Amino acid sequence: MACVISVASGKGGVGKSVVSANLALVLARKGKQVVLADLDVGGADAHVLVGLLNPPITLTDFLNRRIEHLDDLAQCLSIHPNLRIIPGTGDTLATANMAYAQKRRLIRNFQNVRADVIIVDIGAGASYHTLDFFLMADHHVAVATPDPTSVLDLYRFIKLAAIRRVLSMFMMQDVMAEGLANRDYSSVEEVLDVAGKTDESGRAFAETTLRDFQPSLVLNRVSGRARVNVPQLKKLLKEYVGGDLTLLGEIPEDPAMEQAVRAYVPVVQHAPSSPAAVALAKTADALAQLLRDASTQAA
Repeated sequence: MACVISVASGKGGVGKSVVSANLALVLARKGKQVVLADLDVGGADAHVLVGLLNPPITLTDFLNRRIEHLDDLAQCLSIHPNLRIIPGTGDTLATANMAYAQKRRLIRNFQNVRADVIIVDIGAGASYHTLDFFLMADHHVAVATPDPTSVLDLYRFIKLAAIRRVLSMFMMQDVMAEGLANRDYSSVEEVLDVAGKTDESGRAFAETTLRDFQPSLVLNRVSGRARVNVPQLKKLLKEYVGGDLTLLGEIPEDPAMEQAVRAYVPVVQHAPSSPAAVALAKTADALAQLLRDASTQAA
C-alpha cells in the first residue's frame, strides 16, 4: 500500500502546488513510484505545473462514476517514467461541492492506487473537505510563507486540523461521538474539556491523539528580510494544539520558480542548480528520511 503525504496551506498563493509537484518529481527520481494527486477541488492546477496542459480525464470523471477506480485516472507524465498524476476536478459547482458520500468513496479509493508514494495537493483553507483530505494521509505537510498573514493562517489551519482529527478519531471509535460531534469548537482545549467530562478516559484518549499528530512545515519564499520564528511557532503549537511541528525545509525566494511555472515544468528540472531547486531537493531528502524512519518504527 502506498504511503500518502498530504500537502496543504492555511491560505492560497503560498506555492503549495509548486512544492508538491517538485517533491513528487524528486522522489520519482529517487526510484519511487510516485503519484501526484490534485485534490484542490474546484481549483486544480497541478497538471499544468508538470506539463499536462489538457488532461483527457480528470477527477470529475471519477466523481461522476464515468471511471470507477481512482488508479485508472493516474496518467503517465513525460518528465519522468516513475511519475503519474491524478488531475483535479474541473471548475463546476457540483465537483467543487462534492457530497459526503463522494468524499468517502474518494478517500477509500486511495488505498488501491498503485504507487510507493502518493503526494496529495490539497486546496487552501479549512473546509471540512480540505481538513479531511489533509488528515487522511500518513504524513502531513503544511506550506507557508514568512508573510505574517500566512503564518497566522497556518496556525489556524493546524489548530482546526487537530480539532478535526480528535473528533474523527472519537467517531471512528464510536466513543462519545454524538456528545462531541454536535458542538462547535474554537480551541483544542475545548475539545479536551468536553471529552474529559463525557467519559473519564476521554481526555487521555484525546491527548494521545494530539501527540500523534506531528505535521511538517515547508517555508516558501524565504529571504534575508522575510523569515519565520520557527521555534516560537513550534512552541505555540505545542502549547495550544498539543502536537509537534517539524521544519522540513526552507525554499528561498528565487525568480527561477516563476520561470519554471511559465515553462510548465518543476524548477528541479527547469533550473536544477538554482537556489530554489537545491532547497527543494534537500526538502525531498528530508521527506524521504521521514518516510524511512516511519517505516522502521512500524516494523
